[in-house]
Amino acid sequence: MKIKFLLADDDRDDQEILIEAILEEEPDTKINTVFNGQQVLDYLAERSPDNWPSLIILDYKMPVMNATEVLEKIQDIKVLKVVWSTSSQPEHMQICRQLGAAEYFIKPNNRPELKAMVQELFRLCNR
Repeated sequence: MKIKFLLADDDRDDQEILIEAILEEEPDTKINTVFNGQQVLDYLAERSPDNWPSLIILDYKMPVMNATEVLEKIQDIKVLKVVWSTSSQPEHMQICRQLGAAEYFIKPNNRPELKAMVQELFRLCNR
């Protein structure tokens, strides 16, 4: 089965960096992107559950709705969710995990860290 990701991040550069790393690891991955939390909700509402992504990647700090607000609204749906952020504040990590995020990643600063993060995303999807 082809893995489908939904990437929600308002920074196009961060999106491009992550998409490139994901496709480098697994070229057949389908990746859809949105730029804010409301668009995540709209994306899910417009599709039947069998067409939902395998994994939702949320930037913590997004306009309209941040990751915690999105997680609150979608905590009952059966889709794997992770957060990636520049914020390393323990309270951000804790609340995201409490609201259903399988993992909270600090946005990597270099290629080896990014590659390790992407490998972990695929590991989460395949468990």
